[in-house]
Amino acid sequence: MPRLSATLDVDVPFFDVDAMDIVWHGHYVKYFELARCALLERIDYNYPQMKASGIEWPVVDLRIRYPRPARFNQRLRVRATLTDWESRLRIAYEVVDAESGARLTRGHTVQVPVDMASGKRLSHCPDALLTRLENVT
Repeated sequence: MPRLSATLDVDVPFFDVDAMDIVWHGHYVKYFELARCALLERIDYNYPQMKASGIEWPVVDLRIRYPRPARFNQRLRVRATLTDWESRLRIAYEVVDAESGARLTRGHTVQVPVDMASGKRLSHCPDALLTRLENVT
């Protein structure tokens, strides 16, 4: 199956920047989350659907690299790409300047499936996600 991705644009708001008009590093996690939600919607397996299936997906790893800073009022293009789903969700992110395409930030998250009833981590991708991935075009 080809890699699935979702892209959205974000205009950097004033409250996301520091005194130097540079995006505070912690806000990139929010931008990643927005793109991840768009990707999950594309798969038709958003957070309420995960909960309804009895599986929660906590983030267990987050990595970010900041080659260039984003600034106040800059339009960012954020892409989330599903790169692994066999026993975890590994999603890669790239943040670029929407106008020039210059890469600003990249990173990834890893989420693992946990059975909500037992609290035990699953060692495989749940059927609820596999079925949806098979139906994505």
